Amino acid sequence: MSYVVDFTNVSTTGLESSPVAAALAGLRANEARYFKNKYGHDFTTEPAAEAGETIGYVHRILREERGIAIAARPLEATIFQVENIRWAYVFYESGLSINVLYTVDDAGKRAVGLKLSDGMEVPAELASFKFARQKSKLAGTIRGSFFVIKREY
Repeated sequence: MSYVVDFTNVSTTGLESSPVAAALAGLRANEARYFKNKYGHDFTTEPAAEAGETIGYVHRILREERGIAIAARPLEATIFQVENIRWAYVFYESGLSINVLYTVDDAGKRAVGLKLSDGMEVPAELASFKFARQKSKLAGTIRGSFFVIKREY
């Protein structure tokens, strides 16, 4: 069942099994606020069991671009398009959030964003990345990194 993320009343719905559920819920709400304010889009996620295609898409890009396999269990995912950008998100039990920004136009931006919830350790498979810190009222301290996608997907 899909879930429209409420960034006013942050809820751990769908994320309860995460050891950092409150921080991950704040991170998810932070993303929802961004898309509502910038594009007027309601950020809606679905359970991982119903989002296999989206999770497969994100994992394929990670594997083919950088040889990364995420060890944590996916909890929720979403894929949508606003303007000419396709976005895919996967939220993991560890507190990790991965997004793929893929501009549909040939010359556009294409990147993978990696965000760590407050209180989680950097996963071993992402140890080579440098993470910048960002403060968020909803999520506390978010640590983020990214890499550019070089191939077509």
